[in-house]
Amino acid sequence: MDDARLSFRNLGVVYFGNDWHAENRTSSHHVAERLAKVMPVLYVASPGMRAPKASGRDLRRLFKKLGAALKPPTRLRDNFWLCTVPQVPFRRLPGVDALNRLFGTWSVRRALRKAGISRYLTWFVVPHPGFMAKRLGEELCVYYCIDDYAAHPGVDATLIGARDEALTRTADVVFVAPPALLAKKRAENAHTVFAPHGVDVELFGRARDPATEIPPAARDLAHPVIGYFGSLHEWIDLELIEWLARERPAWTFLLIGHAAVDVERLRALPNVRLIGTQPYASLPAWAKAFDVAIIPYRLNRQVENANPLKLREYLATGKPVVSVRNAEIEKFSGLVRIADGREHYLAEIEAALREDGPDLHAARSAAVADQTWDRRVADVLAEVSAALARREATPALRT
Repeated sequence: MDDARLSFRNLGVVYFGNDWHAENRTSSHHVAERLAKVMPVLYVASPGMRAPKASGRDLRRLFKKLGAALKPPTRLRDNFWLCTVPQVPFRRLPGVDALNRLFGTWSVRRALRKAGISRYLTWFVVPHPGFMAKRLGEELCVYYCIDDYAAHPGVDATLIGARDEALTRTADVVFVAPPALLAKKRAENAHTVFAPHGVDVELFGRARDPATEIPPAARDLAHPVIGYFGSLHEWIDLELIEWLARERPAWTFLLIGHAAVDVERLRALPNVRLIGTQPYASLPAWAKAFDVAIIPYRLNRQVENANPLKLREYLATGKPVVSVRNAEIEKFSGLVRIADGREHYLAEIEAALREDGPDLHAARSAAVADQTWDRRVADVLAEVSAALARREATPALRT
């Protein structure tokens, strides 16, 4: 990324992403880490889009973020600072937006001074702090849209949808990961570019390395092992997994990730192993135990418009993949088995087990070998550089 370093000399980025310490590593984290190779990054850990519930976990997270907001930014490594800017979550109450805007801009400007960043871009990966776009004295505003945010469970769909559209129209350049959202975003902003997810090819390729050791908890499982890694949220079809496990009691279903919903029915099944959250770097070792990897999403609006990060991660491991259907997954239909309905899902897993082999492992890995996060971010930065050049050439566009 040497050319990018020259293009963005003396510029930093204020990066509004989700929780840096979240259980799952998302594209928000991958992109920010690579931007820090090019320019100083102030990562602003933004609050969740839904209002907190009265659960102990939600309340602990809320108070933790409130405390963190009063602290100066933390330097995590060279070129990378982290700060927290919580918002009053009751966004429909009169005056809440103004309060959040005033506190947010003050807090971010203070963090920028502490980090020594004087010229910068703003980069939004979530829409709800978008009311600060073009209010921080930035050289350019970027919106990197990775999801249909208004379709997330538990959010105020009308409010989040309005924030998403407003940020799309305000930004100088918009990147869209889900292909199903591309036409809508281009209608709202002519400077919209398709930016599919990348994958850490080297990391997930370790699943094919003979030297990679399977974690002890997965070594003596009964095969075949049907595996999944990622959070267990409302959009995961737990009923499908339960049905598959009951239909094939001799198989093992290995589920790795934080359970954000009730999974007691799965936990009660003797052939289901719920491992919980594991370090991101350990996922290839767990995947090495899989005979088939699954993407068992519910078929809803959120999934219809999704670009699942784990799709490319699974492919990079070389493992067979069985998934539900959406626009991005269908692009890999020659390598991924796509199922419609429970019986079809079971049949596709059985076919994957029956027909798998080393040549198919190699073909899956090769399909994503050139789709690294480094390459994706380099492509995105080329578009950002062009947008900066447009603003320099057109004085009326400058803020």
